[in-house]
Amino acid sequence: MTDPLDLHERLKPRIQPRPRDEALYARARSEGLTELQARVLAGRLAGYRGELAPLVSPSLRHLAHPERLADARRAAERIARAVVDGEHVGILTDYDVDGITSHVVIRRTLVELFGVPEARLHSLIGHRIHDGYGISLPLVERTLSLAPRPSLVITADCGSSDEPRIARLKAAGIEVVVSDHHALPVEGPPPSAYATVNPTRDDCDYPDPTIAGCMVAWLTMSLARQVLIEWGVLPASTPKLSPWLSYVALGTVADCVSLGGSAANRAVVSHGLTLINRMDAACWRAMAARLGDDSVPFDAETLAFQMGPRINARSRLDDPYAALHFMLAEDDAIAHRHLETLDQDNQSRKAIEAEMTEQARALAMAPLTADEPAIVVFLESGHPGVQGIVASRLVQAFGRPTLVLTPAAAPGMLTGSGRSIEGLHLRDALQRTFELAPEALPRFGGHRGAAGVGVPVDRLGEFHAAFLQAVAEQLGDTELYPRVFTDGELAPHQLSLATLAELEVLGPYGREFDAPLFEGEFLIEALRPVGADGSHLMLELSSGAAATQAIWFRALTPGEIPAFGVGDRLRCAYKLNRNRWRGRESLQLMIEHAERTP
Repeated sequence: MTDPLDLHERLKPRIQPRPRDEALYARARSEGLTELQARVLAGRLAGYRGELAPLVSPSLRHLAHPERLADARRAAERIARAVVDGEHVGILTDYDVDGITSHVVIRRTLVELFGVPEARLHSLIGHRIHDGYGISLPLVERTLSLAPRPSLVITADCGSSDEPRIARLKAAGIEVVVSDHHALPVEGPPPSAYATVNPTRDDCDYPDPTIAGCMVAWLTMSLARQVLIEWGVLPASTPKLSPWLSYVALGTVADCVSLGGSAANRAVVSHGLTLINRMDAACWRAMAARLGDDSVPFDAETLAFQMGPRINARSRLDDPYAALHFMLAEDDAIAHRHLETLDQDNQSRKAIEAEMTEQARALAMAPLTADEPAIVVFLESGHPGVQGIVASRLVQAFGRPTLVLTPAAAPGMLTGSGRSIEGLHLRDALQRTFELAPEALPRFGGHRGAAGVGVPVDRLGEFHAAFLQAVAEQLGDTELYPRVFTDGELAPHQLSLATLAELEVLGPYGREFDAPLFEGEFLIEALRPVGADGSHLMLELSSGAAATQAIWFRALTPGEIPAFGVGDRLRCAYKLNRNRWRGRESLQLMIEHAERTP
């Protein structure tokens, strides 16, 4: 057990410089990158020995051909046969942003490029609360009740761990093509699937297993186009699927797959952002109008923190079809109408999240006091749609992997979402948990950073113990505490838009390639609470002769008085931000963490 006073000290976030790969730093400098650019790369790509050019200058030419995906040719030919024979096709995808964008890619390709009538397509998206993740039994029943019934179901962002349900569909005469990116069970691809396209397969030659589900769907449908051209069904002039990379960019960023050493992910996000900022689709125009003129051009953070949460909010609280209709909207009025629904859901989600986070933080004190390597909390009245966000908040606050559980729709079951820390592969930890206590974890899935579980209520204690053992085996003696890793200090003259432009060259930033974060000591020249509840702080900070504007979001709890004032010094971890206002730009520091210095 840990003394509460010691616990308070251990839970203080620690600002510390990122470990730097000195060999990579030297190589980056020798290849012409600036000192600051080399510093950023060397702090994010430890051990990377590949070429830097595909990462520094993302390009679609670095994408591997879809034929290198195991089963992709078989999947593409089955899809092509369904097009030629006029079959009814079900599109079955997950309900999150990756799943919704995958759905858009498949549907638009079938309709607009392959000429499949809308009447022959069936959208099958599970309800997070009532159906659960993946090819759930309710989705199977819904598919079997369709009239006419589809003879082919194409999945995206799900299916790899759903053999029993796929077998049920197969027995009913429905063939299933799985396209997914989640880790496969140890038994391998589902044997009842007609084809399983998944870059994590052991027998897959695709060079990048980190691509998102929407990218797997895009590659599979691209190959189906090639097959239809080979068969003479489509002319060689049939447009490629490149315009749909706007959706792939959104799904890739929102699903938190790696933007570090992945040339493919960096290429599709970079190219997709270029397409998005053309504002050709109603969904992008509606979002730009909602966020304001100063939000354009969109960047990866816009997708991660503005678009992604709004699309996810719908599936967290209700059925996800409003999100799909928003993404597919053909005119601005329809897009605005659906966006209003998503916005309302997002506001509701924020209120639920705040309440659940407060409850979860209180429950986390027991495992923290016991110095357990992971946090597992059960919220008896928690909303299952917000588990993952709450888990993320606890990881950020306490620096250890977290699972948040709530009651499931199925009697006697709990459902949960987990988020991990650097150094722990969460999906592998759950696989080990299953080996230790198989009856306590009948269902799980996910990847390194995020995962979902199903746990019987009467086995919760057994699951908890096995999960802690699995995490401890991976982490070993790793010291666990909240860390704020920075890229070091900037000189006063580097606090400029020119420095920000120098850093933006290395974008896009995202998971495993975090936006640059710096540390430094500043004098407070002015400060005032802002926001509806006064929880944000606007500051004017000086370092040397120059003063810089800064904003610190969620710096205070509502009604709290700052523990520092004008004339005090703060040690800050901050990002450089371009503040746009009425067409003018200025530098603004975005403070992530700060503490008063003696």
